[in-house]
Amino acid sequence: MNVPVLRRWLLVGVAIVSVLGLAIELVHGYAPNHLGEALLPKLSLSYEANLPTWFSSSLLLLGSIAAGVIAAARPPRRWHWWGMCAVAGWMSLDEAAEIHEHLSGMFDTHGVLYFDWVIPAAVIVLAIGIAYLPFLRDLAAPTRKRLVIAAAIYVGGALFMELPLGWVTEHSGMETLRYALLDWVEETMEMIGAALAFVALVQHRQEHR
Repeated sequence: MNVPVLRRWLLVGVAIVSVLGLAIELVHGYAPNHLGEALLPKLSLSYEANLPTWFSSSLLLLGSIAAGVIAAARPPRRWHWWGMCAVAGWMSLDEAAEIHEHLSGMFDTHGVLYFDWVIPAAVIVLAIGIAYLPFLRDLAAPTRKRLVIAAAIYVGGALFMELPLGWVTEHSGMETLRYALLDWVEETMEMIGAALAFVALVQHRQEHR
């Protein structure tokens, strides 16, 4: 598989889904019309069970499969690879089924912590990061760099973008263009991170057969 071509086409796919989502939000915000309102729930990155959700979930599922293929070859620290497979698979399921949305309401928080599920999520991310430090240390430097960059982009969107999004939600609600644009940034970062992670795993597999 030609990795540069794979990366290019995946990022083109991300760009198409992202631009369509942004365009429909701008139409909804500045020039609402019947067609735009009909397409909004199908193309908006703020909605669920639509094209962007399917695309994002598919990217995560591909990452899970790629990590599983590497683990099945019994490399060093293969249980870390299986763990990566399981985590990416869970995130793919969560993206499609909105499981984390039901974790809100555990804490009486406001402002940037309006979406309080970020608190346990941050603890889990930190724990996984610490557990994977030896794994990262033993990885080849190019693979380590690619996976760290992909994870930073994904977590930056999925977790840290929820902070300003929570503040906007509490003060302005979810039916505003400001909310839609912040959510668009978040979801686009998630898609980019998932795409780059999948490409990094494919490239690692090819380089270490």
